[in-house]
Amino acid sequence: MSYADRYETGRLLYSRWESVTESKVWLITGASRGLGKAFTEAALAGGERVVAAARNVEPLEELAAKYPGHLLPLSMDVADRQGVFDGVERAAAAFGGLDIVVNNAGGMLYGMVEEATEEQIRAHLDVNFFGAVWVAQAVLPHLRARGGGRLLQVTSMGSGGGMATVGYYGAGKAALDSVSEALAMEVERFGIKVTNVQMGGYNTGLFTTGTTATEPLPHYQALRTEMEEMWGDTTGPEPETAAPVVMALAALPDPPRRLIVGSQSFDHVLEMDRAQTELYRSWEHLSRLAPG
Repeated sequence: MSYADRYETGRLLYSRWESVTESKVWLITGASRGLGKAFTEAALAGGERVVAAARNVEPLEELAAKYPGHLLPLSMDVADRQGVFDGVERAAAAFGGLDIVVNNAGGMLYGMVEEATEEQIRAHLDVNFFGAVWVAQAVLPHLRARGGGRLLQVTSMGSGGGMATVGYYGAGKAALDSVSEALAMEVERFGIKVTNVQMGGYNTGLFTTGTTATEPLPHYQALRTEMEEMWGDTTGPEPETAAPVVMALAALPDPPRRLIVGSQSFDHVLEMDRAQTELYRSWEHLSRLAPG
């Protein structure tokens, strides 16, 4: 199925749901660019009300003018826990509650594990892991008071295993995956559905404006070159091609706890899982020497 066909399928699924439900209130973090902005635009186009949170909300001014009364740009740094709780209170008050939360804010720390400084590592995880946790903690009372809702945790198709040069990015997303699986079990009885949205590669600017790079060590130059050649110059499809999938996901009455977004990414994840299973099986004899 082509991107156009998938887009149309997602749009139809969402429009059918929208026709029988009231307008929902969305909170989307990292909404000023990339996937976050694409999700914001799609929700607004569907008649929803959106609180669009970002450290810099200036890129949202034109969108706010286009959708008066439906879009509230909210300046918020997810790494600031108290700021997140204060921001979520303002978000809930703006439209009388929250229904769907998209935990999307994030960045990239690019470089080898040895190269990264303590400051870089902590700053990266403050956004990609702890920031997402602060948002989840802050919105849960509002969703619970609403009698349910959706929490979409934007992680990565690569969170199932580490890869050279993006190890810390994968680590943060893997940690968020694991915590979110636990959270899904904890809040399901309140009508709150949590889904890990494992995104594939999209043209979001993550490797440019969203990247912090380490200071390269010469020992890794050969591997760095290999990885750069492997990544290539492909930027991936545009973020708006993923938006219909997220809109359709938000509309499902019983959504999955994990969803891979991207056809090629789906194939890559299945291949990685197959290789991991083969590795386990090849060393099964050693694993079974120990009880437990």
